[in-house]
Amino acid sequence: MKTFNGFSAWFQGQFSPMEDNVTETGRNLTAPACMGGCYMHTNTQGIRKARKGWMASAGSVPEKIRSRLKTAFPKSLRSQLLSRSLLVMAGLLVLIGRLQYVLMKDFLYRNKAETLQSQILSAPRDAWQQIASGPAAAGGIRLPFLFMPDSGVGFIDTDGDFSLLSIAPGQTMPPQLSPDEYLGAMRQEHHIGYKLMTDAAGKEQLIVLQPIVQKGQQIGMIQVSLGTGPLQAVLLRRLSTFMLLALLAMLIGFLTFRPVLRTTLVPLSAMVENMERIDAGNLDTRFPVSQGQAEIDRLALSFNGMLFRLEASFEAEKEAKEQMRRFVADASHELRTPLTSIHGFLEVLLRGAMNNREQLERALRSMHGESERINKLVQDLLLLARLDRAPDILLAEGRLDQVVAEMEPQLRLLAGSRDVRLRLAPHRSLLFDKDKMKQVVLNLFHNAVQHTDPERGRIDISLDLLPEGGLRLAVKDNGSGIPVEHLPHVFDRFYRSDSSRTRKHGGSGLGLAISRSIAQAHGGTIHVESREGEGTLFYILLPAAPPALPEIHS
Repeated sequence: MKTFNGFSAWFQGQFSPMEDNVTETGRNLTAPACMGGCYMHTNTQGIRKARKGWMASAGSVPEKIRSRLKTAFPKSLRSQLLSRSLLVMAGLLVLIGRLQYVLMKDFLYRNKAETLQSQILSAPRDAWQQIASGPAAAGGIRLPFLFMPDSGVGFIDTDGDFSLLSIAPGQTMPPQLSPDEYLGAMRQEHHIGYKLMTDAAGKEQLIVLQPIVQKGQQIGMIQVSLGTGPLQAVLLRRLSTFMLLALLAMLIGFLTFRPVLRTTLVPLSAMVENMERIDAGNLDTRFPVSQGQAEIDRLALSFNGMLFRLEASFEAEKEAKEQMRRFVADASHELRTPLTSIHGFLEVLLRGAMNNREQLERALRSMHGESERINKLVQDLLLLARLDRAPDILLAEGRLDQVVAEMEPQLRLLAGSRDVRLRLAPHRSLLFDKDKMKQVVLNLFHNAVQHTDPERGRIDISLDLLPEGGLRLAVKDNGSGIPVEHLPHVFDRFYRSDSSRTRKHGGSGLGLAISRSIAQAHGGTIHVESREGEGTLFYILLPAAPPALPEIHS
């Protein structure tokens, strides 16, 4: 880069005067000079642009490589399992190869050392004695026949001095140990082993030491040095063979793992396909839970549980929306009817009827009745809202049979000519909200009055003790009864069997819903039994001990 910058500066320095000359003299410059200078300057700018473009493209090379790697190796579970399995297998093969190399190297070197030591011990004893006597005595001994042609032999006396006995042609001086190391080796046991050293030429040498004992006395030690080139060649051939076998094993593993992984992941792929087909419209789909894989089976169970909860929540939400829609429609209708009536009476009064005292009084009475009806509807809605949020039940100890008996005059007044019969079994005191229970009795009794004949109607109110200690409060009539298809919905808010809203029997459809909420607040339940044309029975089961509430008054 520095050379290029220097050349560019020199190039601009050579031709910038020509550029300035062109600028200053304009037309005085000759055509050939202008053409040469302009061409050179343009060429320099082209070189700069090419340089910048090359640097920009060189900076984007790693990103291109990363994007291509991502395309070549997708992040799928199958590819990750395959790559990681092969990676583990490659790591194990490398570890085995390394371990095999170390063990085989030690085996070859030790075997060679033992061979050389055996050759040393197989030599005649008197030969080593002559060598120990001095170089002059050993002049006629031929040693190379004992060892390999490329080996070097030396003798170490008892003082630790090294004497070279033979050396292969072209071989450098064999490496030597220090006298202390030689003396330490002589004091060791018979089996010395081998040692690796480097000679003056930088080649690795196998050093084998063997003490010489004559008549029970150590007279010295023989050192044989041998190049490790042939042994290294054997190791490399073995290592090359192992690498080829390892690569072959990796290829076989790759070709074997792919179909095995594909078969193993079939249940998971099926689950993915099923999940992609599932939406809010078909939550009833379930996954098989016996696919032969414990993890996949547990995952299928978890998904099935989640789908069940989602389906239940969607159904509950759908039902809640439908109830809210019906509630808004019914409440709007219940409020619109009296408001329309009041509005009609006001229009009549504004048209002049207010001057007629009789018509004015009749209109005011009608508007007062409609306003009371609206007020009752609003109060019932507020009561239901309070019971749903936090039941405001003030429990007090008392006897429910006495409360119902006190209501008898009021009930007979509401019944008119209908036959009213009370059968109240005496019982011990229990905790209940007196006003709320009165409201329940009135709601059930008023419902019976609306659905019985004014002259031939009969209403029975009974209070019985239950074997487990609770109470059973029942209101029975001989009215028209309730059709079977309407029985499951009689306690729903604003529900009336007369769907035409003609108000044949009156009522807003909130009385039974309020009665159920009050019974549940006392820990009890409300039930209905009816046969069309024979009458209806409503009864409430109250426990002996109601559930604990925040406030209990005795």
